Amino acid sequence: MSSASEATSSGRVERPEEVRVWDPLVRLFHWSLVAAFVFAYATGDEWGAAHEKAGYVIAGLVALRVVWGFVGSRHARFRDFVRGPKAVGAYLRDSATRKAPRHLGHNPAGGAMVIALLVMLSLITATGVMMTMDRFWGVEWVEEAHEIVVNLTLGLIALHLAGVAFASLAHGENLVRAMITGRKRQ
Repeated sequence: MSSASEATSSGRVERPEEVRVWDPLVRLFHWSLVAAFVFAYATGDEWGAAHEKAGYVIAGLVALRVVWGFVGSRHARFRDFVRGPKAVGAYLRDSATRKAPRHLGHNPAGGAMVIALLVMLSLITATGVMMTMDRFWGVEWVEEAHEIVVNLTLGLIALHLAGVAFASLAHGENLVRAMITGRKRQ
């Protein structure tokens, strides 16, 4: 039996006390963003109107998340998880030696990833909108910038998924489940 659960006298397994960490808006934002990004990526060169609409959805989601980062629930607020480069570096060094502390909300590396992804998604949508404007229609550097930022974002997504897997294993918790249910162990 793992330390994450205990058998009662009836044989039923109970989880340690859990607390709500991710509010419904954060979870809806996260999974809607995943769906919209995958859809936008899949329709990029093949289905222009749908691709543009997905881009506008992403822009709206990012704007909503930025506002929620200032007025949302405790763990949704930027002040709860945005740390400076020294704290992020120290956390990554501690993670490499498996000595990083567990965080109820985002850890410093996760917080940096949130900011990096929001910035990159903003750049993607900005260059995407530029490509629809008369002034930038057919301008090669705008299209190239859009593609480069998308590809860099794909790299960040891969790092994000690796970080989620690593932190889940290191701290014995399912972070994907937490982003679905909103709950983590205390």
